[in-house]
Amino acid sequence: MRSSKFCLNIAGDTPSSNRLFDAIASHCVPVIISDAIELPFEDVLDYSEFCIFVRTIDAIEENYLINFIRSISKEEWTKMWNKLKEVEHFFEFNFPSKEGDAVQMIWQAVSHKVPALKLKLNRFNRYSRSPPSIEKELKSIPLPKNFW
Repeated sequence: MRSSKFCLNIAGDTPSSNRLFDAIASHCVPVIISDAIELPFEDVLDYSEFCIFVRTIDAIEENYLINFIRSISKEEWTKMWNKLKEVEHFFEFNFPSKEGDAVQMIWQAVSHKVPALKLKLNRFNRYSRSPPSIEKELKSIPLPKNFW
């Protein structure tokens, strides 16, 4: 992988796989073939700066992928390769955790999701004093006492 310029990252049976992390660690520009992949830290990182995205329908077209990759200029590839080196540390797990490593990125992603979760819970609880509706009520999941 270290000597490759591009690494295929084909959708599998899970939302994510080690292929992406291996490509980033190897400074090999990932070619992501998927229509709905879930990427880590996507709310913080712009993957289009260091990855190439290909729709599945296009990837199965004869010669499409090879021609598409060949159309990427050396300057464009170099820009993506340099960006890969810049973002690599976001995917490294350290013990103890260091500033800007994967553990910190996970906590940052969680902190972005908490306000949306609070908002949904508050909206759900708006009508807690209203008489029950005819529709079946949603079953609530008890939250731990120290959640908020």
